Amino acid sequence: MPDISVLLLAACMFAGAALYTSVGHAGASAYIALMALFGIQAAVMRPTALALNIFVSAFTSFRFLQAGLFRWRVFWPFGVGAIPFAFVGGSIQLPGPYYRPLVGVVLLLSGVRLLWPRELKSNLEPDDPPIWAGILCGIGIGFLSGLTGTGGGIFLSPLLLFLGWSDTRSASGVAAVFILCNSVAGLLGNVAIVKALPPNLWVYAIAVGLGALLGTTLGIQWRPPMILKALGFVLLIAGLKLIGVY
Repeated sequence: MPDISVLLLAACMFAGAALYTSVGHAGASAYIALMALFGIQAAVMRPTALALNIFVSAFTSFRFLQAGLFRWRVFWPFGVGAIPFAFVGGSIQLPGPYYRPLVGVVLLLSGVRLLWPRELKSNLEPDDPPIWAGILCGIGIGFLSGLTGTGGGIFLSPLLLFLGWSDTRSASGVAAVFILCNSVAGLLGNVAIVKALPPNLWVYAIAVGLGALLGTTLGIQWRPPMILKALGFVLLIAGLKLIGVY
């Protein structure tokens, strides 16, 4: 029987998955933030986050595709650049003293992203991204996602919206498929890290699966912006912890 700390972490992951999947994300940055706050070792964070990300993003992608909230023309340039470089990033095993501050910066950026208005430049008739720009941006996002154990959606979504390349709802569907591809590539880049998966992974998987069921339903119908902002503050706190501010 899992102990109370495992169940409490799983409950927090359920909330994180519900919130993230409501905007088409799989929640890796939230899972990493929560594991940091619960004192989980850095070596365990990346494989756990990637494994949960694959599970959640597969379900999230299915739900958003089923709802017609996906545009292939927006996705494929970013995917072409990101997927091979997510594999490369996943093959690099950073020592804890380097991994923690890097992920801390990612969490800080993720927190700022959730606290920032989502629709700065998106409109009812967004323009398709230039192919060359999508590929170049995908390369950077893919490498960073593989290196840190995140799916990259937290960077892709604001990019699509800020530059007017997608409306909010379609951006969620594109992000879901993008995260799934990057997470699989990142894990395949270093299959050896699965040895660090915790024995209680099944508990976390059930929690995030239930969270994804709730979150995708909310995301297709409506969005909970104030709760997402609260999650943004959690990411900021965890990010500051990982970079050693406190």
